[in-house]
Amino acid sequence: MLDDFFIRALIAGIGIAIVTGSLGCFIVWRRLSFFGDTLAHSALLGVTLAVTIDINIAFSVFLTSSAVALILIKLQKKTNLPGDALLGLLAHSSLAVGLVVIGFLTFIRFDIMGLLFGDILAVTKKDIAVIWIGGALILLVLKLIWKPLFASTVNYELAEAEGMNPDRVNAIFTILMAAIIAISIKMVGLLLITGMLIIPAAMARNLSNNPKQMVIFSIIGGLLSVLIGLFTSLEINTSSGPSIITTALILFIFSLFKLNKRTQLNKK
Repeated sequence: MLDDFFIRALIAGIGIAIVTGSLGCFIVWRRLSFFGDTLAHSALLGVTLAVTIDINIAFSVFLTSSAVALILIKLQKKTNLPGDALLGLLAHSSLAVGLVVIGFLTFIRFDIMGLLFGDILAVTKKDIAVIWIGGALILLVLKLIWKPLFASTVNYELAEAEGMNPDRVNAIFTILMAAIIAISIKMVGLLLITGMLIIPAAMARNLSNNPKQMVIFSIIGGLLSVLIGLFTSLEINTSSGPSIITTALILFIFSLFKLNKRTQLNKK
């Protein structure tokens, strides 16, 4: 079954959708969309380092993204710059450094389009193992830190007063974000991974009435985006990654009608 490239793509996409649906809710709740972009941009530097020193790309991207996340946390404490300025600085500088390094590696052929927009149809059995094992570990850690992470999202000071150590939990969460970017970069690329994290969660927020319901709807939205996007790309011969994100956008637009209807009922 796994010898069929389309079946491999479906299995990989389902695995990514389950994890991004869960993490994406916290990204929306905590308003970390730009932070996700920053980590995604730093992934290019991770890819170039992996090729340069000949190590696993996912592992290199994870290390690089985690390092950028920890540098951000350090800079927030050491400087008076606002968070968005630091995010912009790290996002664009890491992307620029990655492109400069690629310029020097003239002896290696890079698929820039594949890096930027992904190619889920090219995933291998090894990639599927990385996605599902890595995804399971991410979800396990997320479950373990769910209570303090959610508490610090709602009220940071209260979580700190309760002894939940929100700083440590936040650091763990940023590492989880780096991990999901590392295992999914091949599927949708570094420019589109943030879309998989944000759009299904945004759609779910329009439809849900409580946090757990939002997580469930976010996962369902991600799964539908992958399934419809992949079959659509196969039928009309479009790029798989952009097709998945476009499908997620369409689902979000549909969710706006439900939101408007609910708002009108509340006014009555």
